Amino acid sequence: MPHLTLEYSANLDGRVDMPALCGELSQAILDTGLFEHGAVRVRALRCDAYAIADRLPENGFIDMSFRIGAGRSTEEKKQAGAAIFAAANASLAPLFATPHFALSLEIREIDAELSWKNNAIHPRLRNK
Repeated sequence: MPHLTLEYSANLDGRVDMPALCGELSQAILDTGLFEHGAVRVRALRCDAYAIADRLPENGFIDMSFRIGAGRSTEEKKQAGAAIFAAANASLAPLFATPHFALSLEIREIDAELSWKNNAIHPRLRNK
């Protein structure tokens, strides 16, 4: 269950190609080798209402939340986080040329007893 959700400030529209960024981050997750292909999800949610720091209109953010199932070591979680964060930083480098952008990532481990799933994609990809 590797699900990466990006919440981003609406003022990044036209400055960030969100579908391309989602694709790059999905590939970074897969490249770690820690997660099954059929489970990876990356999505971006636009935030129309926000107040950032000193509230300058050019301030923007992307907050990434990576939810994963239990079972990976701390080192594996750090490896995944570092790979995702590096890919995001590389893609978003132009935004850091100004003093108006913030990027964050948090990894959350899901309690298996409190998570329900039904995934028809897994069997198709496992049988390739």
